[in-house]
This record gives sequence, structure tokens and C-alpha cells, in this order.
Amino acid sequence: MYQVYPRSFADGNGDGEGDLPGLLAHLPYLADLGVDGLWISPWFPSPLADGGYDVSDFCDIHPMFGTLADADAVLREAHARGLRVIIDLVPNHTSDQHPWFRAALAAGPGSPERRRYFFRDGRGPDGDEPPNNWISAFGGSAWARVTEPDGRPGQWYLHLFAPEQPDLDWTEPAVLYDFDDVLRFWFDRGVDGLRIDAAPAMAKKLGLPDADYGGVAEFRTVDWHDNPHWDVEEVHDIFRRWRAIADTYDGDRAFVAEAVVSTPARLVRYLRPDEMHTAFNFPYLKSPWDAAALREVIDATLASFEPIGVPSTWVLTSHDEIRPVTRYGRPTTSSFFITDGEGEESDLALGTRRARAAALLMLALPGGAYIYQGEELGLPHVDDLPDEVLQDPMFLRSGGALRGRDGCRVPLPWSGSSPPFGFSPDGVLPWLPQPASWADLTVEAESGDESSTLSLYRAALRLRRGTDGLLGAPLVWRESAEEVLDFERAGALRCVVNLGDRPVDLGGSDVLLSSLPLVEGRLPVDGAAWVRPSDPVPASGG
Repeated sequence: MYQVYPRSFADGNGDGEGDLPGLLAHLPYLADLGVDGLWISPWFPSPLADGGYDVSDFCDIHPMFGTLADADAVLREAHARGLRVIIDLVPNHTSDQHPWFRAALAAGPGSPERRRYFFRDGRGPDGDEPPNNWISAFGGSAWARVTEPDGRPGQWYLHLFAPEQPDLDWTEPAVLYDFDDVLRFWFDRGVDGLRIDAAPAMAKKLGLPDADYGGVAEFRTVDWHDNPHWDVEEVHDIFRRWRAIADTYDGDRAFVAEAVVSTPARLVRYLRPDEMHTAFNFPYLKSPWDAAALREVIDATLASFEPIGVPSTWVLTSHDEIRPVTRYGRPTTSSFFITDGEGEESDLALGTRRARAAALLMLALPGGAYIYQGEELGLPHVDDLPDEVLQDPMFLRSGGALRGRDGCRVPLPWSGSSPPFGFSPDGVLPWLPQPASWADLTVEAESGDESSTLSLYRAALRLRRGTDGLLGAPLVWRESAEEVLDFERAGALRCVVNLGDRPVDLGGSDVLLSSLPLVEGRLPVDGAAWVRPSDPVPASGG
């Protein structure tokens, strides 16, 4: 699957913003790349307080991106090219400009309109303190106080993300029924699936008790256990309801959960036969460039997913993460939080070698793989965007202390030798500035270079799809040095990744694809290769 962040993919109408006509025009590129489908980040109407994840209408298209007719055209053409389409759904919250929330503000305390959200009286003698100690993902309290219709300071409402994103109360029947209609609206139009944003946030413990953050007031959900606003048991009732709706449609309708939870065992609870179909693999995404750590998370993932008969997923980055070329070139190669490694100088040549190897590793693993736009070009994270162009609420809410995620959302370079690199017409500046150094990283430049990252991805995806016996084949580890990952997929493919400090002898193997040129048949450090299986795999599995 290929993730499209539509504002930064391609500008079809010349206004500096990516849109659906731009996506439509570049569907041949994605089909030629060799992916099976697209995941499109939110395309709904939104004030863009959080990059489109603050939705003001779940059944329309943002005018910046086009119209419902444009969305229908993308679906038709994608299907004609054999591409499935999954769209983002953001059900934990709405925009504060959504008609539901505006009606709740106008109606006042105790009204049915306010029951759609978490409106509560404040603590303290005058209600001046938040109802509890819950924190926002973007920093500070998760509560904001409103001014009531009569002008008095009033109740507080919950926002686990930005204040412009009030949380919905999923115990309210009206919310359930309205989202039933949202699902049917998009399934009826031909959408093949829904990626559920912030899935573990949707249920809250009754009574909204204080949370124990272990002394760390940051949104590090991988560390949370028994948290009252994350991964609460009742969330699964919602997903069972949705699965029942999806199962009424002919053909496949898939749900993908964004569920950053504490353990693989907690994650597979979202993947029971009557809930989500698959989920993003965040422990793998956030792992450092370290053989032991990667093998541990691969083994843990497969051990969790295989017993329930659900394919695992593998992903290196997204619109919320540091791009791999930059991350793998830093001393801190893990990415447990967006700020990890921030300020460290990145060796982009080193990061590029590792990112290419990581791509072959990911695409050799059993299950589904997700590629974020620009990953196939080897784009680095843009660390030096001017403060005045940054739009991420993380930057704004932290007073500039956190740079935020804009650096991975810079518009794609398609062609030419200078900005806007074919993203927009010449002379039209994109909504975020592109580095001049991207001249060698355009689709046009890399398409003509057999050694480019784009050529590597095209070759890998072609081999992944065309190798007989690979689909569904299990992974078996081979004996190897401690800093080498070496595994085979049921006689169909062998993958070798060198994370050590010396070249690896491939023993005259028939090399199908290598992320770096071999030297006298040896795989260089920070390289990966796909080879034909040769020697028998040890019975122990290595």
C-alpha cells in the first residue's frame, strides 16, 4: 500500500496545494511503481488546524482538494488500474467547526447536543480547574473551557489532541448512528476500506478518572497500561458494529487500525475475527537500526499475528514520522516519539544506505507493507523549514519547542532542476518550501538512473509480486553472525541484511537484488540483498 498525503502529492490546479486532480493525473506512476493500493490521508472539509485531521464534514471533500466528483474519478481510475483505495476516517473527534460542536456550544449545559461530546463542569470552587488530569497529545491539558451563550465562563470539553479537535462521546447513540451512515456513504461510493485514526482513543472509562502517567506527562502510549482514555475495553464494541456493516457489502471492505498500544497482545485484540482486518505495526516502525532489536520485534509480531490468522503489517514511516533517510543517519535511530533525535546532525549518505536496506528488509517480510509518499525517492526529512511556514499544532502548542511533523510533509519533487520541481506550475510556490538539494531526487531524475532508490523500489515490488511461492510463505531464520539478519521464505526468497561493521560473504549466491553494489560477492555494511535460497535451512531455524 502507498500512503498519499494529498496536500503534498501533486498540484493539479496550480494553486500550490496538492489535490485530487493532481492525484488522478499521477495514478499511472503509482501503478507503474508496483503497489497494490492507496491509503489517502483525510480529504474531508477541514479548517486544517491539524493537517485535515480536524474534520468539519465526514461526507464531503475539502474544496482545496476538489469535489466528490473528483473523488469518484480517482476511485474509478484507481480501480481500472487494479489499485484498491483506503481512506482515512477520524472518528475520535471532530473539528470545533463541525455543525455538531457548534450546536453543542449554542445549546448550553445539559442539552442533547452536548451529549455528543465530553462536556463537564470544572473542579474547584468556581469550576476553574479542568475536570481531571488528562493530557493532550500536543502538550498541556486535554481540557478547554468554553464561554456559555450568556457570556459566563462555563463547562470544559475534552480534546485529546488539539483544542480545535473535541472528542466525541461514543456512548451517545446519536454518534453511533451517524457514523453508521458515514461508513455506508463511502462504501457505497466504492471505497475499499477505512484506516481508523487514533483507534484506541475512542472509548473512555466511565467517570473519567485521573490517569497515572508514571511521572511522564507526554503522550507515550506504548508505555501506558490501564489508561482511562487509551485502549479502553469498550472501544471493541464500536469496531464489532462497524465490521458487521462492512460485511454486508459484496467484495472486500477492509479496516486498518492505527493502534499504538503497549504490547503485541493488546494490538491483536483489535484484530479478532469480528473487528479490524489489520493494524499498523508501530513497534517495527519505531525500532532502531539494530539487528537484535529488529529481530526481536519481527519475532514478536509474527508470534502474535500468526495464531489468529491475520497477516502482519510492516511500515517504516508516515506523515507523522521522521523520514528514514534522516532518522537512520542520526546517532538516535529509534523513533519512539517525534522529537527523538531532534537537533542531532544526520549523515544523509549513511541514512540513505540504511533506508535502502530497510526497504528490502520490509518488503521481504511476510504480510502487508506500507510505503509513505517520497519514501521510494529516498527523500530526507526537511529539518530546516523556517519557523514562519510551520503549521503543525505541535509546533504552535509547544511555543516552538517542538518542530513538529511538517518536515515529512514537504511536497513531492516530480521533475525539473529547481522548486517547485513539477509539483506545481513553474512560478507557483508550494505550501511548504522544497529544498533546492532535491534536484537529484525527483521522479524524473531517478527514473533514468538504474542505481536510484526509485529503481530499487520498482525492482523490489516487481520481484515481491512476481516471485512464485512467496505469498503466504512463512519466515525461517538462517544461521548468521550476530549483526546480520538472514532469513528465508519457504524456498522462494532469501533476504540478508548487514547491520554489522564488516562485509558479509554471500557465498556465490545468485543475487536477485541488492541495495548496494556487492564487492567481490560480499554485501557491504548497511546493505541488504535478496538472493535465491541455496543451502538447506538448519532444522533448528538458526
